[in-house]
Amino acid sequence: MINKMTGQVIWLTGLSGAGKTTVATGINLHLRELGGRPILLDGDILRKLLKNTAPDSETHDRAARIKLALAYAHLCKILSLQGFTVIIATISMFQEVYLWNHAHLQNYFQIYLKVPLKELRRRDPKKIYQRYDAGELENVAGLDLYVDEPLNPHVTLDFAKKSFLWRSPELTVEYLISELEKVGCNITV
Repeated sequence: MINKMTGQVIWLTGLSGAGKTTVATGINLHLRELGGRPILLDGDILRKLLKNTAPDSETHDRAARIKLALAYAHLCKILSLQGFTVIIATISMFQEVYLWNHAHLQNYFQIYLKVPLKELRRRDPKKIYQRYDAGELENVAGLDLYVDEPLNPHVTLDFAKKSFLWRSPELTVEYLISELEKVGCNITV
């Protein structure tokens, strides 16, 4: 049961192009329609806000990304302790981040959007995989930058096993809301 003084954190993770922002936006809209006041945080926007946008290897290597992801986690903690439901969409696929989140975030729920690389390359909304293949980018999560797959997410949406759910964002969000409720997330506030 959720402490009334403490909010919750819904942390969506997956590689670039997995659908994190789309799903997070859908969950945010669902909560707003129910009269809630969730806070939606997007990794792309947070990175720009924190001025970590230079496309060089020093700002996008594993150590820099872990540091940035931990800054996101601290922000989520501050907001959730004020009673907000925080929905964050971020790659942040590092064991150090998972461990910190589990140890320090009350009412923490992790969703892992597991999408095969072939499908991510097909989607490629930011042209990250295309630019990597052309030699224009390095330190791309899941390619030349090693990431840690979540070991025990609360909910995993595996594209290879449930590809039918990706036919519409609404169907995906509806499924994830149902799964979040099953693991104790208060998706109606």
